Amino acid sequence: MNRIDAYLDRLRAELEGSDPALIQDALSDSEEHLRAALETALGETPGLSEEEALRDIIEKYGEPAEVAAAYRDAEARLAPFSTPVPVSPAPPVFTKFFGIVADPRAWGAFLYALLAFLFGTIYCGWALVGGAVALPSMIFIIGVPITALFLLSLRGIGLLEGRIVEALLGVRMPRKPFFVSRDLKWTEKLKSLYTESLTWKILLYMLLQFPLGFVYFIVLGGAFTFALGLITGPVLELGLHLPLEVVGVDKFTPLWLLPIVCAAGLFLLPATLHLAKWMGKLHGRYAKAMLVRK
Repeated sequence: MNRIDAYLDRLRAELEGSDPALIQDALSDSEEHLRAALETALGETPGLSEEEALRDIIEKYGEPAEVAAAYRDAEARLAPFSTPVPVSPAPPVFTKFFGIVADPRAWGAFLYALLAFLFGTIYCGWALVGGAVALPSMIFIIGVPITALFLLSLRGIGLLEGRIVEALLGVRMPRKPFFVSRDLKWTEKLKSLYTESLTWKILLYMLLQFPLGFVYFIVLGGAFTFALGLITGPVLELGLHLPLEVVGVDKFTPLWLLPIVCAAGLFLLPATLHLAKWMGKLHGRYAKAMLVRK
């Protein structure tokens, strides 16, 4: 094990207990910096040993404990959603239920549910078409670079999906791609793509995102649309004289029932947002398990 690998192992140990996405970013940043600085130092000073160069580089960059502390401090400042929320008295049930309408995290989860079907269709289509072309072509020489490009595209899509998940669901995800040393041979790089379990977990995630996105869209989009229809029922029927369509038949709601219909819509709307927020939490955990290197 060379000194850079030993440094990264110590840094990983210092970050133990931190968010896995933070650990992945810290290790990627540190390895990229150390290897680039080492290459520069050896190129500028002929005869300089790798041990001496790394000693100076690490002295300037910081020991693993110092780097780990800096990353934790930066995370606390830049990711407020990951910091503990001060405990406050529980609000009344009525306020807690209807207050979800003002919760940006609930709206973010609802927006993600709507976009998940679109992105899931793209992900699943690329995984099926790309995999069908790339993997069978491995029997030919030309299939090796094609498959490598396909697997690299999976890594890129996984990083993109992670940024979407973090922005809309508030779950800390990796913000940097994996660092790959330029010293590795192309065969070693290709081997790492094949043997790294994360590559295949991302592929599985892309395939499953289509049915999951479809369920999110149907359940949450349908419930939200139905709630809006109930809320605006009195306006549509009394103001615009637009009847309610029931099983292909246009009917006007009895006047005495309109307030009840509107109240039901006002109840269903926050209930839908509560469901969206709950589903967003579950999907965030699932995305972290599938898209973050352990």
